[in-house]
Amino acid sequence: MTVIDAVGRISEIQTALVSLANPTRTDSLASSAFATTLSKLAGSTATQSVSAPSAEPATDSPGGDDVVATAKKYLGVPYVFGGEDSTGMDCSGLVQRVYADLGIDLPRVVPDQAKMGTAVGSLAEAQPGDLIVAKGSGHILIYAGDNKVIHAPRPGTTVTLVDNWRKDSDIETIRRIVPAASAASAASAASAALPSGVSASDIDALILASQRSALTGGAW
Repeated sequence: MTVIDAVGRISEIQTALVSLANPTRTDSLASSAFATTLSKLAGSTATQSVSAPSAEPATDSPGGDDVVATAKKYLGVPYVFGGEDSTGMDCSGLVQRVYADLGIDLPRVVPDQAKMGTAVGSLAEAQPGDLIVAKGSGHILIYAGDNKVIHAPRPGTTVTLVDNWRKDSDIETIRRIVPAASAASAASAASAALPSGVSASDIDALILASQRSALTGGAW
């Protein structure tokens, strides 16, 4: 289950577990893989319930704040056209390096980076870690929150944190590669809330069967 999927599945999981209350349906599935799923859930939910995510921080999936913290490590690195490490980097080299440090592979050049992730509608919706692509795909910046950006500007400068000077009319696209910190935390908590011995694929099977039941009027 991916970070984004986990967040959206909380309510689905809770709804799907209600099907355990009707044992007549499980009889007809005794020889199916889904019966095994119900057995796992029945055995574990007696003492453990699926609850809403807590505010515990994510431990295994990077969020926007992680992107910003990683980018700040490169402040002061000189601009070098085509560079992509701490000896020198250009704007897209910085972006690729930062995300690579977090275990996320991105393309090398701005036009390709501008196609990654999901689109963000405007600067008003931008969150830390989002990528701001200038019109014409000639430059890319990392949004750092509080109307600030981190970028490698041009020859003769260094990677820097500055106030964002671009307006929506100057921007080709804003791309979100990782979820906001709150979403990453919720997803981590969602995964931790799964009953012992139950995998994400088990939950997917349960949800799918529940949906089929609704479409067929209760017949599995």
